[in-house]
Amino acid sequence: MSIVSELKESVSQIISYIGGADNIESASHCVTRLRLVLKDKDQADVKSIENLDIVKGTFFASGQFQVIIGPGLVEKVYGEFIKQTGIKESSMAEVKENARAKESVIQKAVRTLADIFIPILPAIVASGLLMGFNNLLANPGLFYEKSVIEVHTGIAGIAQIINLVANAAFTFLPTLIGWSAVKKFGGNPVLGIVLGLILVHPALMSAYDYAADPSKVKHWDVLGFKIEQIGYQGQVLPVLVAAYLLAQIEIFLKKRIPDAIQLIIVSPIALLLTAFLTFTIIGPITMTGANWITDGVVYLFDVAPVFAGAFYAFISPLLVITGMHHLFLGVNLQMAGSLGYVTLWPIGDTVTLAQGTAALTMFFILRNKKMKNVAFTSSFSAWLGITEPAIYGVNLRYRYPFIAVMLASAIGSGFLAYFDVKATSIGVGGLFSFLSVFPEYWGVYFTGNIMTIILTALITFLFSKSKRFKNEDLEA
Repeated sequence: MSIVSELKESVSQIISYIGGADNIESASHCVTRLRLVLKDKDQADVKSIENLDIVKGTFFASGQFQVIIGPGLVEKVYGEFIKQTGIKESSMAEVKENARAKESVIQKAVRTLADIFIPILPAIVASGLLMGFNNLLANPGLFYEKSVIEVHTGIAGIAQIINLVANAAFTFLPTLIGWSAVKKFGGNPVLGIVLGLILVHPALMSAYDYAADPSKVKHWDVLGFKIEQIGYQGQVLPVLVAAYLLAQIEIFLKKRIPDAIQLIIVSPIALLLTAFLTFTIIGPITMTGANWITDGVVYLFDVAPVFAGAFYAFISPLLVITGMHHLFLGVNLQMAGSLGYVTLWPIGDTVTLAQGTAALTMFFILRNKKMKNVAFTSSFSAWLGITEPAIYGVNLRYRYPFIAVMLASAIGSGFLAYFDVKATSIGVGGLFSFLSVFPEYWGVYFTGNIMTIILTALITFLFSKSKRFKNEDLEA
């Protein structure tokens, strides 16, 4: 049978095993996966689908049935899938919209946060990496007794430019969040940018200066009320709430004001009302709440660092498969913006390496050639920060590698938390995550990650020999 014929046959089987074309509500694909919204997910014969040669694994997430195919091949499979089913091609946004109709309130809330934070992650990750590079140049004792820029004074200007670029995303973090949030909430994203700029306007007292000495803050006198002139640098929650309010006011006004005068009426009123309500009510309340969350995380890691680190890493794999891990994006961004460092991200990144290690260990344990290939390729993608193939294709499928990840990463993260490891911000996950960690913690960070890797491989191997896990699973 030719390659083309095999592809057609495999796609035909996928369609049959998911309940036929009549059970498909919409279909799209990403870099590695078919993303399907099914009318009745119970009709899907998951085991038969996963036994197909072109399929590396499946999972249900966010209302979608996702079939892991692999880069390149997934486009050919999707094309044949559309041809055989006769359904209309859908964009990723359309598939997500269909899937969200089936989500619970909590799932929708988490997904909303993800849709706001994920678009700005490239800027945040880039800033974190550049901050790490700047630390290499500015910190003494790494390469010389003095810092690199003190020894090689000619590159001091380069270091200053790097530092400027690295800090820009966090200096104007409310602007990034304002753009993404207002866009998500259905408003004009340009107004979201303006809102963010208003909240970090240089005429306002910086949030950092206010935290150091609140007595120096100036006030606006509005009808006898004193309103503090405070900026919201590094803040997340106040901007999210303000962005939602801005979008709702804009939508409300557009429905009631004639098109001919919307340009000169809607934006000024929406911005002015939002700014006024933010500085008087929303800002003070949400800023206090955001600081409580940050202080609570810091306090927990101060009082019981080992427990906090271990517990966070232990539940992180479960959070990932439910999508709840997106909640901590906001916490990490809040910490980076207000404290200048993050603790949750570097401590929890042991899970990324553990997922890759568990998958690679399964490569040596498994006897099925197809699954050995899936385990081998997915382990390397996990070590580069993309864990989904390893999680859904191997570790979660055989259960005990996933449990090994939870146990080993909990031990490794507890170790890192004990030594109070910090990173400049969220960075690239996996083998290169150390680039965002402050250099003074590198020794401990490498030790904790190596410990995690060894323990993951050992626990996975020991579990594979346990009678609790059936040996026939290795042939699946």
